[in-house]
Amino acid sequence: MAGKSNYITPDGFRKLQEELDHLWRVERPKVTEAVSTAAALGDRSENADYIYGKKRLREIDSRLRFLQKRTDDLVVVERARDDDGKVYFGAWVSLEDESGENHTYRVVGPDEFDASRGFISMDSPLGSALLGREAGDEVTVKRPKGSATFTLIEIRYDP
Repeated sequence: MAGKSNYITPDGFRKLQEELDHLWRVERPKVTEAVSTAAALGDRSENADYIYGKKRLREIDSRLRFLQKRTDDLVVVERARDDDGKVYFGAWVSLEDESGENHTYRVVGPDEFDASRGFISMDSPLGSALLGREAGDEVTVKRPKGSATFTLIEIRYDP
């Protein structure tokens, strides 16, 4: 996948493996059974359970193929680099925006970004702008609604 980093934290990798396992061992057998039961009822062309089940089975199989290929390509970063005061993969950063508001983010791989948890992808405009920066640096990020400038307040590698 061009332009998509292959780094992931151990927690992120574990979650992808759990999803793959759940789809393979729980979800797929359940849907397969439902499709078999619906198929046994007769006319499949007007059987909504059969049609929906087959569609859901294709979605599951597609996600399984993606997860199997993606997990093979990922590099699990077991520990953060030695803290030399710079932002690297896995860092927690505190930023101050132009209006004086503080924000805390963790720089993670693209497969585990989650805005609600403050996890930003290292490939995102903000994530890539932060990599290699030090506390006190100003970072300007181009966004769809215009540029924004942040001041890097703190860098840490513990949760």
